[in-house]
Amino acid sequence: MNKFSSAYETASDSTAGAIIWQLGSRNESAGEFSPADSSSVNRAILINSPKLDASGLKKVPSGLDGRSAPELRLSYRLNKIPKNGVLFQVSILNAYKSVPQMAVFSNSELSGIIQIAGVAGTGSEYKFRKTYELYIPKEQLQVGDNELRLKTVHSLYASSAEDQYLWWTWDDLKLLSLDAPIKEPIHGSYVLTGTMVANKQFYFDKGATTHLPYIMKWLGVAYSGNIMRTGCASNVSFSCSDMENYYKVLRDYNMQSVVLQLYTGDIKLKEDGSLPDSAKKKLTDYFQKYGSYFQYYEVDNEPGLFNRSKAVNLAVADWLNKEGKKIAPHVQTVAPGWAYWPTYREDSCGSQQGGAKQCGDPDGWERDPAQRMELEQVTDLTNGHSYGDSYVAKNGGSFTENLKTFKVSNNGLPKKMLVTEFGTSDTHVDDYHYGAKERTSAAFDRIMRAHIGYADMFVQHAAFFYNYSLFQFKNISLKNHDPAKTEIYYTKENEDSRVSIMRRLSLAYATHGAPLTYRLLNKSALADKLVYVRAVDTSKLAPLPGSNATSNKVLVNLVNFENTPQTVSVKVALPQKAVYEGERFGNGDTYEEARRYVTGLNAGPELTFTETLAPGEAVQYILQPSSSVQDEAPRDLTATAVRGTSVQLNWLEAPGTGYDVLRSEGTGGAMTIIAKGVAGTSYIDRALQEGVSYSYAVRVTGTSLLSDKTQITATGLVPLDRTGWQASQVAGKKGSKPSSMIDGDPSTRWDTGVNMTSGEAVQIDMGSSHRIEAVQMDTARSPYDYPRGYAIYVSEDGGNWELVASGRGKKDVDMHPFPERTARYIKIVQTGAGGNYWSIHELQIYSRE
Repeated sequence: MNKFSSAYETASDSTAGAIIWQLGSRNESAGEFSPADSSSVNRAILINSPKLDASGLKKVPSGLDGRSAPELRLSYRLNKIPKNGVLFQVSILNAYKSVPQMAVFSNSELSGIIQIAGVAGTGSEYKFRKTYELYIPKEQLQVGDNELRLKTVHSLYASSAEDQYLWWTWDDLKLLSLDAPIKEPIHGSYVLTGTMVANKQFYFDKGATTHLPYIMKWLGVAYSGNIMRTGCASNVSFSCSDMENYYKVLRDYNMQSVVLQLYTGDIKLKEDGSLPDSAKKKLTDYFQKYGSYFQYYEVDNEPGLFNRSKAVNLAVADWLNKEGKKIAPHVQTVAPGWAYWPTYREDSCGSQQGGAKQCGDPDGWERDPAQRMELEQVTDLTNGHSYGDSYVAKNGGSFTENLKTFKVSNNGLPKKMLVTEFGTSDTHVDDYHYGAKERTSAAFDRIMRAHIGYADMFVQHAAFFYNYSLFQFKNISLKNHDPAKTEIYYTKENEDSRVSIMRRLSLAYATHGAPLTYRLLNKSALADKLVYVRAVDTSKLAPLPGSNATSNKVLVNLVNFENTPQTVSVKVALPQKAVYEGERFGNGDTYEEARRYVTGLNAGPELTFTETLAPGEAVQYILQPSSSVQDEAPRDLTATAVRGTSVQLNWLEAPGTGYDVLRSEGTGGAMTIIAKGVAGTSYIDRALQEGVSYSYAVRVTGTSLLSDKTQITATGLVPLDRTGWQASQVAGKKGSKPSSMIDGDPSTRWDTGVNMTSGEAVQIDMGSSHRIEAVQMDTARSPYDYPRGYAIYVSEDGGNWELVASGRGKKDVDMHPFPERTARYIKIVQTGAGGNYWSIHELQIYSRE
């Protein structure tokens, strides 16, 4: 355990000076105080010396209790205001598992809300002790009498029923002056958070790369050194197709990443216990190619659930420590993503076929703290996956099991914790004892607040992933999806979204940089209100390890923890006197609704921000001086035919408040402006002439840099919406999933699985009748899998069929027109034979409707 005995680290780097006052001694006991519900305690304490005597301490409660002792007022005098502000410290001995919150008000102004982690009520034999720190700026202090008010706060979604579960005991409380400017406006704990952005669960492709900056900015985690999970698993083909560009985006947005790359399921160790050469090569290739971009590497993923070998995990960790750190010395190793799976006899795990059924090798090793410790001793950070309220389960909880592993918690866990998966599924709900009306929202809120209390870094499962998702994912491939149209996924109707919750907590706890001074202009209106302001200069952050990423943004966050609307007006001193511009993110169900670009913000260097925040709303401004904003041309302009002989244009955003759209006929004609100051990143050009080719370009209004041109021939023939369609294979030896041909993802496909023979057939049920004129069978990714012959039939009832098109198939010809017909069903018969599979990556049916 010597390796883990070093003091718990935070990023506050407080350079704390003199003790202004201290209540109690750091002796791992609350015995100096009286029980919180004792009649002898005072709810208001006058502190007239740096330390109270024994009789004075007996008037101080041993903690707070939401039912019997919900607040404590501490009065003290300052002869002068510390020029760098003060640091409040509270050392917690024990707390209930509900994640109680302690709001701290300095002279009626909210300094912050400390999220307190505890295991009381879990049955854990080990307690969790931790000292939380809170920065209080000098603007919240005054010469003469001051009051620090500590108050229990229940969840934004819970009722007063939760109050009886909001309690903690403390060891001591301190207020210290700061001898130097603090590097971080520490808010209880220094934490990093983020998510994973992948296409179709596993693919770090161009679609994922395109969506990545949109997601990071919307969630409020960009620019300040937060963390994302990355991968490109070695057993998933095409998983890494755009990995380097993906990493470059992370670097550009000053983000870190934790990697899980090596698939360990089929690794057989050498006789000496080392990795086989094939596994070493995969790791070596990855580290050599991408090692300068990422900061952490995860040994394995839920080894018990997926029946992984402890010996293999140890061999991976050994390679990372010896060889991986030679290639990328900055990379830190992370213990496996523990799911704490028991033995197979106690609980089945994974999809196992044949052989001995077991949960890991040896069976159940992941649940054994002693065997986990073997990995903990050879990795830099611990881990632990958690969903719903599993983190506080007596057996299998990431919080409780880590305490079992280390058997001690003097100030947090003895080792930093990077949680590579946390979140909720659509079925998770908050414990009914807490009285939440929005129980699915409350469950996500509680688990994220818990991680703020006990972990250091934690990654939400995934931005797009079935019922764990943050954003709408059904029938979406990120490759052909406009990131500006990204939409929030609501777990339950009329409940708050995971996105809203994650934004609120990320903006309050995981935005980093040097603090900027601010003054509330409507202080009296916000007296004792849970409205939090966090303003930082990210340019003061140290470069990230490996990538040397930095940022030049100013982040101004306004967060409403109240369940009523609140107006906040605050004057923030920006780093320089200049005109600023940038992005503002607030509430909105789509990215476009949540974001707007703002300009002409004249800071002298103070700048006033006034917002009326909805209940639970968080607003972030991402700013920089206009003089440092480089003109950029919009990227990835695409043109798509839409109904009515019109063209839909889409492009990726560039800095600015609007866009000009330019058009010419043909390829060489002069381009003229057809629209100015378009607010979004899309535009429909209507009433074009069918059969005429048009060229388009876009630029930011007020600049001259044009996007790359795109060309399209106007046509009224467009693909139908495939929502609700059913695809099936109706003849031939059954191949892969027919639904893959209509899933919106060109990287997936339906295929016969055998060389094509005459008579194979697939059928589409569109659900209702349409006037149709063409079928497109995309085989671009499998160019030799085109049908050697084809016959296309249509039907309105699925029983009576009409042949509308037939012929020999040709490579690179995938569009098959026919005279207009009204039909609900389409059947395609393969009438030739060849030495390849018959494949369809995407099937589209065209109409003029």
